[in-house]
Amino acid sequence: MSKVRIDIVDRREFLVIGGAAAATLAALSSGALAKADPADAEALLNELTKGAKPTEGKVKLEMPEIAENGATVPLKVTVDSPMTEQDYCKSVTIIATKNPVAHICNFEFTPDSGKAWVSNRIRMAKTQEVWALAQMSDGSFRIGKTTVKVTIGGCGG
Repeated sequence: MSKVRIDIVDRREFLVIGGAAAATLAALSSGALAKADPADAEALLNELTKGAKPTEGKVKLEMPEIAENGATVPLKVTVDSPMTEQDYCKSVTIIATKNPVAHICNFEFTPDSGKAWVSNRIRMAKTQEVWALAQMSDGSFRIGKTTVKVTIGGCGG
């Protein structure tokens, strides 16, 4: 005969386990863990620019028109800037308008960078617009935008 071992959970352990399970279920059922809201992207843009309206142009954002797999979508950003001590691109921020987290990544530059360009791969939850926001040394902002159609989402979609 085999013996079956039964561990008894005391009241305190039961309450801790039950509370953790309830909190997890509440978070999952409310959608708080992965809620994509385009208003978050606009809020992030306003926060980064401190309300200034970025001008289009001088930022080239290259991405595929259709991404068969949102788990790894290539992007390339090039900013037309002389990269001198007086005039250079300070940073580029990538924003995805319908991802659960709008802020994707940020890249910093100095005049010593020589060129303001980056190449990377990002995750995308679904078809959406992607923005590349460049902050220039004079405090102005430039923006490049593109739309990518995602057939299989990479952020749990």
